[in-house]
Amino acid sequence: MNTPQKGKVRWIVFKDGDTWYASCLEFNIVESGDDARIALINMFDAMTGYVESVAKIKGSRYHALNQKPAEEYEKLWALATSTKKIKSPYLIDAFGYLAIPK
Repeated sequence: MNTPQKGKVRWIVFKDGDTWYASCLEFNIVESGDDARIALINMFDAMTGYVESVAKIKGSRYHALNQKPAEEYEKLWALATSTKKIKSPYLIDAFGYLAIPK
């Protein structure tokens, strides 16, 4: 379970058409940009602000840090992490895990 002090989230960067998107699956945050790196940096900034906001609220509202990801992003994650080559309509640039800083 993610809290403002600890946890781990998944993220993925992909291209749809001419636009790059970066998504944090457990927070349901999506940022976009003309460049994959810009979308990723914007998403990391949004994630930081999101965790800081949840920490300020305090109490038992940590469900905001443990959301059910949108189905389309779960499917993209499955494609990105699969050991089998599966055709995707999106160009996946990068993906990974990010620890919530302590």
